[in-house]
Amino acid sequence: MESMRRVGSRPALYVDGKVHSYEELGRLAGRIAATIRKTSPPPMPLVALLAHRSLTAYAGVLGILGAGKGYVPLNPKLPTERLLRILTLAGPDILIVGKEARRHLELLLPKLPQRTVLICPDMEDLDGLSASFPQHQFVPGSAMAEGALLAADPREGDDPIAYLLFTSGSTGDPKGVPVRQSNLAAYVRYIADRYAVNDEDRFSQMFEMSFDLSVHDMFVCWEGGACLYAMPDHTVMAPAKFIRDHAITMWFSVPSVIGVMEKLGMLKPGLFPTLRASLFCGEPLLGRHAQVWQEAAPNSLVENLYGPTETTIAITHYRWNSEISPDICKSGITPIGRAFTGQKTCVIDSTFHSVAAGDSGELCLSGSQVTQGYWNNPEQTKKQFVTLPGAGDELWYRTGDLVMEDRDGCLQYLGRIDHQVKIRGHRVELPEVEFTLREASGSQQVAALAWPVKEGLAEGIVAFIAGDAAQEVGPILQHCRRVLPDYMVPSRIRFLEHMPLNVHGKTDRMKLRELLKEEQQ
Repeated sequence: MESMRRVGSRPALYVDGKVHSYEELGRLAGRIAATIRKTSPPPMPLVALLAHRSLTAYAGVLGILGAGKGYVPLNPKLPTERLLRILTLAGPDILIVGKEARRHLELLLPKLPQRTVLICPDMEDLDGLSASFPQHQFVPGSAMAEGALLAADPREGDDPIAYLLFTSGSTGDPKGVPVRQSNLAAYVRYIADRYAVNDEDRFSQMFEMSFDLSVHDMFVCWEGGACLYAMPDHTVMAPAKFIRDHAITMWFSVPSVIGVMEKLGMLKPGLFPTLRASLFCGEPLLGRHAQVWQEAAPNSLVENLYGPTETTIAITHYRWNSEISPDICKSGITPIGRAFTGQKTCVIDSTFHSVAAGDSGELCLSGSQVTQGYWNNPEQTKKQFVTLPGAGDELWYRTGDLVMEDRDGCLQYLGRIDHQVKIRGHRVELPEVEFTLREASGSQQVAALAWPVKEGLAEGIVAFIAGDAAQEVGPILQHCRRVLPDYMVPSRIRFLEHMPLNVHGKTDRMKLRELLKEEQQ
């Protein structure tokens, strides 16, 4: 909001082939904020946003925050059942909808869990919907309140929610992570200062709003008065032309984008001369991919960022050095480095005590960026947010990531200690996939494995179901597609007469991997 006053006439957003100034973005955000304040009682902390890569989507985020609320991003690409589950868990009474999501809105309306005010900034013809669903209130663009975008004024001592994101959960339900304004402010200030963001910069924006890395794109960009370039869907995994055409200076993506571009022969030395900072996050960054990108962007620093959603986007970093980094990589994976200034890391054993340098253990994180728990989930909060021996009352987040800290204080990522995997940068709890498979098949003997895994990166999921081999695959996958995001839907299902068990009576996942390897031979 400070940038809107400082550089009002400068470009703030490029989306759908159009450039919008800070003034234009602020005007629409101000009307959205005024409409929210007019229709929602103060105690309601959240407003949902159903939009995708549009002026409404970005103004909606700013308008919600300007109204003193936290935003709950809904990805129109998700199945209707999952969107409904998120709305039920979050409980917002206002939903802002972009015209690109109208079809999805029509599927949601009959099943919305409560009376909802639907603000539609870029839609007018809502009489039909209003007549069909009189229990809801519809506000077209022409009926929105007038108002300027003002900074919200929280009461002294308050720390409002900035956004609530839902990640894959191990119990069959997505987990809500409420990120406070203080968490977000700590991240944005540090990153904007570290990379000296200025109003001449051009930021890429390739992430869905339901993916927390999108928060970096928006707020770091606008903090510095720069312009955000929202990438069309068809360019996301092959963005070379977009980067060059728009002279992008600040790049942020998942590392798998490099692998795709490399396979397509798109990465040539010197290809991206305008880039000055290239940041990667969300999954392991292979050392050879970091080097290939460094050669393609010779004027850019290349950094590997690491951080779960619970620690606000990213909390450690490692800067690639072509001369020394290749020798530091473990199993070909770039280190995740050191904590941001002001944040803390600790590597612990099974008794929660610190391990010595050079020993592996679970990574725990603490500091001003670390959230305080899960949304309405005290049991999971107690499990993941803990105190450590000798560390007083300070709260630490258990990441579930296995790491090793070398004698220079550099952290190496070694893998997971549970059944969580990353697919296209998204966190996936395999038990949630298995829960859905049990629902769909009626069998209690199911297993989901990340497969294939190449160079430490999972490309998809293979499911195993034991019991009735006469079941049809189609209905099971159809159910999965109704309730799971596409990246969590198994690419293949294998039926077994019996599920292999290990000596402890648990599913023998090593044996299942051996079966898959045998198929490849």
